[in-house]
Amino acid sequence: MILKVDGTGLTIENVVEVARRGLAVELTPGAEERIITCRQMVERKLEAGEVMYGINTGIGEFSETMLKGDEVKQFQKYLVYNHAAGIGDPAPGEYVRAAMLSRLNVHAKGHSGLRLEIPRLFIGMLNRGVIPYVCQKGSVGASGDLAPMSQIALVVMGEGQAWYDGELLPGGEALQRAGLEPLVLHARDGLAMINGSNFLNGMNAIHLHDMNRWLKQAEIAAAMSLEALHANLKPYDQRLHEARGFSGAVRSARALMICIDGSELLEGGLTKVQDAYSMRSSPQVIGTAHDAVAWARSQVEIELNGVGDNPIFFPEEDIVLTGANFQGTPVSLPMDMTGNAITMVSVLSERRLNRMLNPALSVGLPPFLAEKPGLYSGLMLSQYTAGTLIVEQRILSTPASIASIPAAADQEDFVSMGMNTAIKNAQILKNACGVLGIELMAAAQALNIRGHRMGQGVAAAHKVIRKHVEYLDVDRPLYPDHTRMAELVESGEILEAVEAETGSLE
Repeated sequence: MILKVDGTGLTIENVVEVARRGLAVELTPGAEERIITCRQMVERKLEAGEVMYGINTGIGEFSETMLKGDEVKQFQKYLVYNHAAGIGDPAPGEYVRAAMLSRLNVHAKGHSGLRLEIPRLFIGMLNRGVIPYVCQKGSVGASGDLAPMSQIALVVMGEGQAWYDGELLPGGEALQRAGLEPLVLHARDGLAMINGSNFLNGMNAIHLHDMNRWLKQAEIAAAMSLEALHANLKPYDQRLHEARGFSGAVRSARALMICIDGSELLEGGLTKVQDAYSMRSSPQVIGTAHDAVAWARSQVEIELNGVGDNPIFFPEEDIVLTGANFQGTPVSLPMDMTGNAITMVSVLSERRLNRMLNPALSVGLPPFLAEKPGLYSGLMLSQYTAGTLIVEQRILSTPASIASIPAAADQEDFVSMGMNTAIKNAQILKNACGVLGIELMAAAQALNIRGHRMGQGVAAAHKVIRKHVEYLDVDRPLYPDHTRMAELVESGEILEAVEAETGSLE
């Protein structure tokens, strides 16, 4: 199977398939024709001496500086050199591949003015596994992701560094081993590779995919905890949520009841009249997170398929427009919200964990789910671990989209800081997997103690957990269990087992 890149229709799932699973890509003939047509327009205007930003002028504060003769060509190389100014550890390869696909789709629109050789080399690198070494930090999210995208551009030039077949090599050697040739940049080529928020938005696409899977597992964990706490199940009736009208809550209530279907609790007799908010508000809270992710998804996919560049060329009208389509704010603001949403649901998870561990709230479960309370402490310290992860999530949930620091002698005096949003969302998600893993582990322990017939989805989740973490009868060091559970949530194995049993939770 090959993903045909045409400038339209690129989805979050497409990005994940290419970035994470190595799906091959190719440009459609229509995309190639648009790129060629746009390039011809650029060359005509260059020959006519027309002033075009970033082609025969400097950039940023130097936009009024005119370039002449060979400077036009040389400028693109120096532009890439100067902007390859990141710092620190390399970004994961899947983020780099997502950025390359995202930028390739911009080029396919036919408004960027670069030569066809550039996107063709991007395709060769994606399909043959050349992954540029890109420092994670350095972008302010306007004018696009200049620093990280420049490190990709360095490899296009045969410079920088790249991984090939698991080995970090000089960029030119990595291309050579993959059977690819570096390119000498011509007018416009350099800026066209770097002047968009494609790195942070590629990360956003991957994070939204993972957030959706995490939220579905949050529903599985909630269903397990509700069963363990002998919840009154009336608050999860879909009709209740349809009456209010929030689609996320309707979806979440349905998912909870799918997991609980078949449970002995549905036969009645074990429940209170009304449970705590952390239980009966689960559909409303998780549903709100679903709605936030849905909005962010719509914005991220607009960006994936839009012309994020500057300047932008319109061959049909023979005009060049300069603006700020590189600005990352349209995606950084909604992605700040999704990070907050994941933190919010993590807090809800920890509160249900507390109810299972606290004998005053657990409806008859032993203190801290210990076999011999007092001699053994059970899962007492698991709550400490969940708590510290949540505090870090709360710190990271301060929005980056309001944190602009001016750059370029105040020419670029408002920037999105969308890369900071993407970086912190990755850590929020990682912590969230730990928090949810601990709730799942505790719920499995509690369900073993209860011994009643579980719902179909709950039973499937319980079975997977027991493949990885044994029942806690005698106290043991818990850090291996916590780490294993976090990895299990991240892998999605529990979700896949439950949906294989019940059908989709969406």
